[in-house]
Amino acid sequence: MIEDFFTHSPYELSQPEKEKLLLTELRALTHHHYNNCRPYKNILDAMGTDIERIKRVEDVPFFPVRMFKELDLMSIPRDKIFKVTTSSGTTGQKVSRVYADMETAMIQQKVLIKIFGDFLGKKRLPMLVIDSAETVRNRQLFTARGAAIIGLQMIASKQIFALDKDMELQKEMVCEFLREHAGQKFLIFGFTFMAWQHFYKELLKMDERFDLSEAFLMTSGGWKKLQSESVSREEFKARFKEVCGLGHFLDHYGMAEQIGAINAECECGHLHASIYSDIIPRRHRDFSPCEVGEPGILQMVSVLPHSYPGHSIISEDEGVLLGIDDCPCGRKGKYFEVLGRIKKAELRGCSDTYAAGF
Repeated sequence: MIEDFFTHSPYELSQPEKEKLLLTELRALTHHHYNNCRPYKNILDAMGTDIERIKRVEDVPFFPVRMFKELDLMSIPRDKIFKVTTSSGTTGQKVSRVYADMETAMIQQKVLIKIFGDFLGKKRLPMLVIDSAETVRNRQLFTARGAAIIGLQMIASKQIFALDKDMELQKEMVCEFLREHAGQKFLIFGFTFMAWQHFYKELLKMDERFDLSEAFLMTSGGWKKLQSESVSREEFKARFKEVCGLGHFLDHYGMAEQIGAINAECECGHLHASIYSDIIPRRHRDFSPCEVGEPGILQMVSVLPHSYPGHSIISEDEGVLLGIDDCPCGRKGKYFEVLGRIKKAELRGCSDTYAAGF
């Protein structure tokens, strides 16, 4: 039924309309994974779940994202595995392993294109990647960082990697790229701390100044390290604008366990859940859904995971729902803010775990 979602643009449905689509697909996925993934069946049986009693999106059973570190969760035969994505983790941490077949991988890519197309338009643009090409060498087994870069190839006319294998800026090549595209629309992608450490700080050192007023900086995660350096989101944007005129920012929030179902930042600075996914903040004491403006642990639902039971997960992040169907940007559905990791949760974001080495 995923094709029903592709008849709509990512943010055109009101929340009630969206939930009708989501509920049907999420119930079907719950049945599918229950019948095809033994560990998932055991979890639901232990919880006493009756799938037929799921009447709302909030009723879809969820389990902690940490389970992907403890169990092999897949709903396909091993010979159908197309790729394995691992979550980020600091040394000594277990990592999640997420198994995708060809169908799931294609759905993930198609949804990424649709979501980013809503913000960037349909034309493919040149992209400067603030990372090393080494990150994407192994296409069958790579981290969420590599998976993000690979996924973005579909919206890029070309990808230029800014860093060498030692994570040093390839200054001559980067300057040539920036001169060529100065004053034009193009993309810069980097996990937040990496964009700050390896791009912004290097721009400051250069004698030459570049016109990046039409460029889009796409970032994800990594605010913990920047906050320790007293750099807020507002300061981050202001500094980039000051050094190169950058004025278009597209942060996004997601996780390795739900690749493709990203929550992108609009022009008003709000993260939006598209029609392919939703977010449900839940109260710490009893996991009941929070009201708008009430902080809670974020549950993430997505219709994309067909090869593994990742369609309903409780994260280790805290966030707050800011509103529904009324963002000034005009996009429908829920919009929210991520407040950070819940207490004593492991550091796991791509940018945060990389930043831990500094």
